[in-house]
Amino acid sequence: MKISTSGVNLLSSMDEVSLHSSTERSNPMVDYEKPGFKLCAYVDRFIKTNAGVIPIIKSTLEKKDLFSTFYVRCGIRRHTYTVAPGLYAIGKPDKNCEVLVTANFKLTFDHLRKELSDINAWILVLDTKGINVWCAAGKGTFSTRELVKKIKDCSLEKIVDHKRVIVPQLGATGVSARDVKKQSGFRVVYGPIRAKDIPIFLKNNRKADKKMRQVSFELYERFILTPVEIQIVLKPALITALILFIISGFGPDIFSFPGAWERGMISVFALAAGIFSGAFVTPILLPFIPSREFALKGIITGSIFAIPLMTIISFVVSGFAGLLALFLFSVTISSYLAMNFTGATPFTSPSGVEKEMKRYLPVQLASLVISSGLWIYSAF
Repeated sequence: MKISTSGVNLLSSMDEVSLHSSTERSNPMVDYEKPGFKLCAYVDRFIKTNAGVIPIIKSTLEKKDLFSTFYVRCGIRRHTYTVAPGLYAIGKPDKNCEVLVTANFKLTFDHLRKELSDINAWILVLDTKGINVWCAAGKGTFSTRELVKKIKDCSLEKIVDHKRVIVPQLGATGVSARDVKKQSGFRVVYGPIRAKDIPIFLKNNRKADKKMRQVSFELYERFILTPVEIQIVLKPALITALILFIISGFGPDIFSFPGAWERGMISVFALAAGIFSGAFVTPILLPFIPSREFALKGIITGSIFAIPLMTIISFVVSGFAGLLALFLFSVTISSYLAMNFTGATPFTSPSGVEKEMKRYLPVQLASLVISSGLWIYSAF
């Protein structure tokens, strides 16, 4: 169990206490821990304010943070990677410093703090249930209600004099500036899309240029999303592989275990090709593949990968029916996974995604049924 962000139950009377300044103790942090509570590694020291004791966080990411980021990028413990909601400080903020609002998804929190190495500011973390700003705004957890609640819970009016909070632009869909002003008295300023632009944004008197307002989706940004896409599909892929081995065993002898193994392994190669094409290649090459529809993009890349695969396995798979079955299966998997990527890109809209799914899901389901029938037929 981690300490709450206020730190009040650990420190009662201090203006600022460093956790690393003691020369008399090998581990001074122990002085501020209690049984059942543990200080977060990103907390450096504490500062006493009119609203209570506030933790001051580090702007430098440690090895543990970097390793955890890697795990989360691969989808491991992604939904529990959080920080406690509340008010934090970075640097040496005073009553005139800005208040930056963010989500309690630690990856988002880390992205923000590492860009603030030379900045004194307050960071107001909303309870978004461990979801990033953009997705949380769409789901309603990064919201007007939550922002107003945290402003009041943290007694922010006692912390700063300017009555102003800076909200990420990607959170604008969930936060109404007018309602926040009406309910809390604080004015909302929408900041840049990317955390790395915040220092320049603040230096320019809280003004964002055109580039700061544009959503990008460059090669690296697409690439770092692919491990999660692949991780998500691993469990369904294992179940699908088991079904493929069972289907591959049907033949003239009703069911053949050698046939299930030999033909099953071939069909698993087709599955792997579809996953690689739809969950990895399509996202990376997204802007360069023709069509605005992701499902069709998956069909194109899936076909490009399936054709060479059919050429290779044609030596062990006899008959046109078997090759066609594997081709349809691999391309369908690629199409479905590519369509599934729509939720991770700025290229689509909710209504567009819904229309595309209604159009292609029946086609994909029919293709799977046909390919399964052809694969069983090819064994006779």
